[in-house]
Amino acid sequence: MSRKDLQSENVILPLRPFGAESLSKPYDYQKLRDAELKALKTRGVYLFPASIKEVGGNKWGYIDAKGEFVLPPIYEHAGDFQDNGLAIVRLKNLSGVIDSKGYFIVKPKYETINPFSEGRATVIDNQGFRVIDESGKEITSKAYSFIGDYKDGRALIADKNDHDQYLYGYLNRRGKEVLPLEYESASDFQDEKAIVKLKDGTYALISLTGKVIKNYPYSFVGNIGDGLLAFQEDPEGKFGYMDEQGNIIIKPQFTEAQAFINGRAIVNTAEDYKGQYGLIDQKGHFIIKPHYQSPFNLGESKIALGKSVIPEKPFYGSLYALADSEGHILTGFIFNGISKFNEGMASAYNDQFTFFIDTSGKRISSLPTVPGSGELHVDKTLIKAEVDFRLQYYNKNNQLVWKQDQKIPLKNSSYIVIENKYKPNKDYLVYFPQVSGGSNVEIQRKINLFLKEFSGIKTVSSNKQLDSSYTGDFDVPYFQKDLLVIEKTGYDYPFGAAHGIPLRRYAHINLKTGTIYQLKDLFKPGSQYVKMISGMIASRIKNKSYVFKDRYTGIRPDQPFFIDHNGLNIYFNPYEIAPYVAGFPTFEIPFEEVKSLIDDEGDFWRSFH
Repeated sequence: MSRKDLQSENVILPLRPFGAESLSKPYDYQKLRDAELKALKTRGVYLFPASIKEVGGNKWGYIDAKGEFVLPPIYEHAGDFQDNGLAIVRLKNLSGVIDSKGYFIVKPKYETINPFSEGRATVIDNQGFRVIDESGKEITSKAYSFIGDYKDGRALIADKNDHDQYLYGYLNRRGKEVLPLEYESASDFQDEKAIVKLKDGTYALISLTGKVIKNYPYSFVGNIGDGLLAFQEDPEGKFGYMDEQGNIIIKPQFTEAQAFINGRAIVNTAEDYKGQYGLIDQKGHFIIKPHYQSPFNLGESKIALGKSVIPEKPFYGSLYALADSEGHILTGFIFNGISKFNEGMASAYNDQFTFFIDTSGKRISSLPTVPGSGELHVDKTLIKAEVDFRLQYYNKNNQLVWKQDQKIPLKNSSYIVIENKYKPNKDYLVYFPQVSGGSNVEIQRKINLFLKEFSGIKTVSSNKQLDSSYTGDFDVPYFQKDLLVIEKTGYDYPFGAAHGIPLRRYAHINLKTGTIYQLKDLFKPGSQYVKMISGMIASRIKNKSYVFKDRYTGIRPDQPFFIDHNGLNIYFNPYEIAPYVAGFPTFEIPFEEVKSLIDDEGDFWRSFH
């Protein structure tokens, strides 16, 4: 892509390396570009995603191992650089691909781009799934309902037939349908073999060319693992294991049977939802007896064994112990979570900290211990810490290199919004804003008390087992003159529920007076704003197929809303007028459309005009 092309897309070009303190300093790109990019290449610099907080949301760029920005924070999101030297980024709510110099290999034009596998990546737009190569070229001739990652040179695909039924097939690395859409279900290839369900309802083991190696006359056959396949003779029956030739090796006796990995498989013997999991060998003998909840294979011959926090309510979660594949339980049930092992160590966390453990389950004291719950992993030359939904980087000497900023300066003012963290319980986490820099101490105190309450700061016992987990966060989507808009988001998940309830609220605050505005404050007293806006939304809803037309009866006087650069936005909560998957249906109304009703002499309007 040429420099002219980049400029026509309004894309900011790569900058010289700089620290957070010099983000706004001018520089001459033309003079620095070639020399600096050559220096980066010579030094073998690795780049890591990092963000700054600002009005309008986080902006992402890339730092080096010293914590200095090399590619500036201009993206809405930035993914890790992959082994092929490419990274997936988002601009204007669309995904693209850049190289390590910051040049776009793929302009931002897709809804989603999945990570590359075997030199190919799946992209998604409004037509469906396609495949691109590492040059950004689309190699599929049409869009599919689904395309998986490439394994053994094949990618699983799916599309509906004339009877609205999904059928599966496979693409080769050229994006061609090497195996047509004719299977009722199918697995990824592994060791050049895959399991598929044929049209007659039976299963088969096939080769890369689609040749049937073996047919299996069972109601279910699972994925291949160490040459063994879990199977079920009838839909209501138990699970056992057979070899690839169809010989039954372990008779059906389990209510759940996972694939074998390194000679071991996790199985369940429980007849109810509580679960009784254990670990068996390839002869069906229990290495670890089925007394546990939610076990996980951690790789490197290690297993996480879970015990329910509340035995009669297993959906409240588990505490985990580390065990090995020989049946030795190496630790007590002291972990809230353990990640997969890599080169002899894994990330783990408890109620207070996230840290690394070795293969015996002991904490590695020479590596970072980070307050909060999450995961650590070695990322090239740094240790990446994703803990309590925030990002940090440490070097191998246990020194903090970079962490996400906690301050949002409000331009052309003395005000700063500061991020605060409240985590009184392992299942209750809130990030909330506080305002600093105002000249009137009493008004600022009043605003900050409101923001605490607005954000969900409440007394929560540290030791009590809660009935749900709650995470709250905030953004500053808009600031103009004296008006600060705070967006509060949250997710409340009742343990055992199918899904949680997302929360979204906005506060419109006059920083000079401390006034908290409501929707009615924008309009002239006695105006028919409810009726007029209700009609506008009704006309817009006609073109929204996902809205339950019979549920919409107009807006309320205190309808949820927010102000932004484009105008007034009216939104509805999940389930209110649309299904859960529709999220928060939002309708933008330019100020021009309601100009006759706006109180342009009122405090609300004058606070940002």
